[in-house]
Amino acid sequence: MSDTSPRNPVSAPQMLADALLRTVAGTSALLRVTGVATDSGQLEVGLAPTTFAEVVVSPALMRKLRPTWQEGGQSKWELLISATGVQQQVNTLDFPSAEALFAMTLAVTVAGQDYLIESIAANEAFGQVYLYRLLLREARQQAV
Repeated sequence: MSDTSPRNPVSAPQMLADALLRTVAGTSALLRVTGVATDSGQLEVGLAPTTFAEVVVSPALMRKLRPTWQEGGQSKWELLISATGVQQQVNTLDFPSAEALFAMTLAVTVAGQDYLIESIAANEAFGQVYLYRLLLREARQQAV
């Protein structure tokens, strides 16, 4: 028996990743992204205000990495994000790529806790990304 559905066979890894992230108590991640200034004249003299947007991406899964003991060290976390959720936001915000979205991200919020991105990796199958892995560290509040 063969599958005669009109789906693209290349999207199978993306659908599987989405299903797995939802099944294992997946949540949403909030990306705090800097806005793009439209008036270049004000931007050149520093008069353009910085704007921020909050972008919700789901399904996502957060896990704590095994700690290596360091005096005063911070815990490391890994955030697994669905590539289809990221691509929806990239298309909505009219970014050129997911890398551009992550490059403009100032902080990631999961369950009310803020994290900073240390590195980003993309898992691929059949030439398409199905999962993004973000290595995060906790954002500490700094005294002014």
